[in-house]
Formats: sequence, structure tokens, C-alpha cells
Amino acid sequence: MTTLPPALAIGPHTVQPPVVLAPMAGITNAPFRTLCREFSQGKGLYVSEMITTRALVERNEKTMQLIHFDATEKPRSIQLYGVDPATVGKAVRMIVEEDRADHIDLNFGCPVPKVTRKGGGSALPYKRNLLRAILKEAVAGAGDIPVTMKMRKGIDDDHLTYLDAGRIAVEEGVTAIALHGRTTAQHYGGTADWEAIARLKEHVPEIPVLGNGDIWCAEDALRMVRETGCDGVVVGRGCLGRPWLFNDLVAAFEGRPQDMFAPSLREVAAVMLRHATLLGEWIGDEARGVIDFRKHVAWYLKGFSVGSEMRGKLAVISSLAELDAHLSELDLDQPWPEGADGPRGRTSGNNRVVLPDGWLKDPYDCAGVSEEAELDTSGG
Repeated sequence: MTTLPPALAIGPHTVQPPVVLAPMAGITNAPFRTLCREFSQGKGLYVSEMITTRALVERNEKTMQLIHFDATEKPRSIQLYGVDPATVGKAVRMIVEEDRADHIDLNFGCPVPKVTRKGGGSALPYKRNLLRAILKEAVAGAGDIPVTMKMRKGIDDDHLTYLDAGRIAVEEGVTAIALHGRTTAQHYGGTADWEAIARLKEHVPEIPVLGNGDIWCAEDALRMVRETGCDGVVVGRGCLGRPWLFNDLVAAFEGRPQDMFAPSLREVAAVMLRHATLLGEWIGDEARGVIDFRKHVAWYLKGFSVGSEMRGKLAVISSLAELDAHLSELDLDQPWPEGADGPRGRTSGNNRVVLPDGWLKDPYDCAGVSEEAELDTSGG
């Protein structure tokens, strides 16, 4: 067995191997986290989907469901999104006082226009003083609970912010930083800049730096650590329709390549049924759970020989029995397809970044951040 890499320390929590599930809106809810943890035997860190601080403080019904953790989830990890320091502070104190999480991550990486056009997400670190104020409030309110942050390189190649943001994070007591090696303009297109992850690690040696972007298989994760010197990896789109990727990641980091999982379609179908079942139980309605599961179908079946007619049927399923019946019609003895480990999910790039008027005039002026940027719903 090869030597384990150093354990990742997130405050008092030890994450070994140093593998983290990236928060993904509408994806990393409790059922999906359960599947990932089952495949990894509970090793790693699994973060909730994005929780809006305003919605949390107002105790929005959907948001309160999203922050519910299974009793077996340790540590409980919540990702918060907010643009108002006072609201972020209130949300963090609420989490601490009500014992709702053991780790808080702050989202400064969301590139979607509805967020950036109001100064939120990956647009926010450009305003250095606002970023500092939010981090200060969060860390002060968190007490002994570690606060981390996830960000992108910057708005575009002419407005990079990650090195300044990293230094501010260290100065304000953030425990660790995850960097997605893309700009807002890139969205999910092109190739992630792993060299930026290495530069950030050199720039802030005081705290752990995690790398994110273009990790499609376990070997990618090992290579990122080797090439960048980062302290751990954050995996997002690579596990869409492949919760067993966390089995492979654990095996790879522990030097057990023989234990990689290449499921047949029969095994994939079993995971699909379990995923849909868990969603129904979590939502409290089988039909709604199956409808929510529909978006996962294409990811699970990527590369397998499944005709367009059957894919069409699976796109409109409304019951577990219907899902089971359609899956049973497939050639379930198909082996794992060659190349199915590759890119999946959104790949759009070269986007025009939508920002508030005058946003780029002064990187230190906090004026111009709209109250509407404080989204009133969680989950993206």
C-alpha cells in the first residue's frame, strides 16, 4: 500500500483521504450525499447544496429542509451564500446556537448571471473590502466552528482576484480555501487552470488549499495533488451519475487501485433505483422524488447503449415502478463503457459576465451591492 497523503485538517475535523464533495445546487442534497458516503465508507467530507443566508435567517421552509442532516453525517457541512455581512453573521450565529452544523463553507464561486448581475457569487471577491467584512462576520459568529470558502480565479483574465482573496481569507481567520481553476467568464468551459491552484498554495502557505476543476476520475485527483501541491481535492461534476467515484477516490489515495469500481449497467440500474427511492423518502412523496431524479438519468446512463426511445421514456417517469420496469428492459449485462469516466455536466464557456453597473470601477468600494443579491431561496 502506498503512503497516505497528509490528512486534511478543517479546524478540529480530520478529513482522510482529503476528498470533498463540492456543493451543487439541486444535486448534493441529503440523498445524494448518502450515496456518496456509502461508496466511500464514510471517508471524506460531503457539503450541502448552497444555503442562502437570508432564507436561513427567515427560516424559509425549503431552506430548513436543505439543512437537515442524517444522524450518520459527521461532520455536518453547510455551504452558505450571502452578500450582506450582517445577514451572513446572523445566519452563522443561528447555525452555531442551534447546533445545525460542524463546518461552514462560504460560496464565492457561483458564476450564474442571476447571481453575478447583483454582485454575488464569483463577482463578489472583486470588492475586497466587502469580502473582508463578510469573512470577518462569519468567523466571529462561528466561534469554534471552522469557516472555509470556495472561490474562482476571478471575473475574467483581466480581473483576477484569487490571490488577494486568499490573503484576505488568511487575515480574517478562514480555515481553508477551495479554488476552482476557472474564471466567471469561463463558467464550466475550457480547461481548469491547475497552475493557479499551485500559485494560491504558494501564496497562502498558512492554511490548506483545495483544488477544484476537471477531476473526472481518481487518477485526475492524484495528479492534481502531485502537480499543484494542494492539500486536497474538491469534486463536483465528475460525480454526476457516478456517486461511486468516491469509492475510487478513497481507493486511489489509499493505494488500492485494484479496488476501483467499474459497474455493469445492472449495478448502475440498482444505484439509480436506490437514488430515486431516497429522494422520494426525503421529499416525502414518491412521485416528486422520481420527478426530481429525472435530471440524473442521462448522467447515470452516459456511454451505455440505450436507445433514444427508451431515453425518452425515462425522461418522463413518475413512479419507482415505472423506473424499474424501463430499466429492466435494457441489456443490463453491458459492462462499464470505455470513456464514460470523462467530462459530464455543464460545459458552456466564454460567457459575457453580467455585473452591476460600475462594478469594476473601484475594487474597494462596497457601494452598488444590491439588497436583491441576497437571494431569498436556497439551492441555486
